[in-house]
Amino acid sequence: MHPIVLAVSGASAQPLAERALQLLLQAGESVELVVSRGAIGVWQAELGVRVPNEPEAQEAFWRERTGCQGGALVCHRWNDQSAAIASGSHRTRGMVILPCSMGSVGRIAAGVATDLLERCADVHLKEGRPLVICPRETPWNLIHLRNLTTLAEAGARIAPPVPAWYHQPKSLEDMVDFLVIRVFDCLGYDLGQLRRWSGPIQS
Repeated sequence: MHPIVLAVSGASAQPLAERALQLLLQAGESVELVVSRGAIGVWQAELGVRVPNEPEAQEAFWRERTGCQGGALVCHRWNDQSAAIASGSHRTRGMVILPCSMGSVGRIAAGVATDLLERCADVHLKEGRPLVICPRETPWNLIHLRNLTTLAEAGARIAPPVPAWYHQPKSLEDMVDFLVIRVFDCLGYDLGQLRRWSGPIQS
């Protein structure tokens, strides 16, 4: 089975990325993980978590942190543009950038690849493969809107992590799961149990 690329940029929503990785590995999926330099900084600044930069150390770190030994996990250095996923000849099932900063959005929309995350997104667009971008910013200014429109016109799916209440969340973890599962719905994944809309609650 071809892998899914999970990329994490330097926007505030790292717990969504961590839960996505956990659910993918629990489901036995093959994951190629790219954590940008900015994302490593955000994990440290917001959560006090030091994410290793070296691929082997990072894989061991995520295995321990998620408590998952299943699935397949390959971690990539944030600036390794010689990685397999930087080439269109390396087959994947798609790519999700969760969360995606507006800086990454702008550079991908402009076709500028300064790191592996941006290069891999460019590859998915040029190869016509699924690319799901989860922008984490509010409010959006006109530049943000135009960049996101450019990416949508180029074939990307724009899936901002927007909460809902019809599934009656009881905890922050319930809301995180809802956001992550809805993002991966875009690729046809069924990553967990979710109370989906089935009509108004009968009083």
